[in-house]
Amino acid sequence: MPSATLLGQSVLSGVFIGALYGLLGLGLSLSWGMLRQVNLAHFALAFLGAYVTFQLAAVAKIDPFVTLAIVAPAFFVLGMALHWFFLRFSVTLLNTLLVTFGITSIIEAGIQWYWTADFHRMENAYAAVRWKLGPLFLALTDVITLGFALALALGAWAVLRFTDLGKAIRATTEDAPIAAAFGVNEKLLGFLVSGFAASVAAVAGLCLALNHTLAPVQIYAWMGVVFAAVMMGGLGRPIGPLVAGIVIGVSEAVTMAVTNPTWAPLVSFSLLIVILLLRPARFS
Repeated sequence: MPSATLLGQSVLSGVFIGALYGLLGLGLSLSWGMLRQVNLAHFALAFLGAYVTFQLAAVAKIDPFVTLAIVAPAFFVLGMALHWFFLRFSVTLLNTLLVTFGITSIIEAGIQWYWTADFHRMENAYAAVRWKLGPLFLALTDVITLGFALALALGAWAVLRFTDLGKAIRATTEDAPIAAAFGVNEKLLGFLVSGFAASVAAVAGLCLALNHTLAPVQIYAWMGVVFAAVMMGGLGRPIGPLVAGIVIGVSEAVTMAVTNPTWAPLVSFSLLIVILLLRPARFS
């Protein structure tokens, strides 16, 4: 059995990686739950955001967090353009899965063309900042990722729960024709949700660049576990993917500490299957 220190560090690491799962899943959950779009391109946008952040920080020498002032608004517009494309060609729920998978492949090819398929690591001063909490260690970049995930998830939940804008979005999701009859602008709300989801992908890209080595092929490696977090957390529920992501992250980290690390990838889908068996109505 591993030591208590190793288990504690594993749990802590699982919380941080789970926060990144939740951050990556937030935009997908909102697009799927609110707009009925299974937007696989969300993962490609996150990696594109990571590479753009890397480029601005490494070449233009811009602080990684300052790059958000450039990347997030640009991605908001990109998300709105993607939503316009879906509306213009009346793309159905199933077809969004196929179309966005194609867009993902195009973005991956573009990343490989410009940045090549080699691994890239963004050198930054934030990665060197660490604290000791008893026998455990905390990295500043991990804490920042957790902070972004909590702020965006709780902020989106509060907007949907307590504001007129959020009530209009929820009403449109429940029954768009009735909401439109009461003066709700369904198309405008769709553009806002899609733009926000893409902006969240930009934030997730920043966290990816801060914490991980980048390679285009990794886009597909993140899909499975984040999909599981979104399904477990519930569609259109901002806090759900974060909670589910942390549960998955901790489970994977403890599994790697206690058993063979090769068992860790099985955790997310095993948990998803258990929930599907115990609460099938949740996904109907």
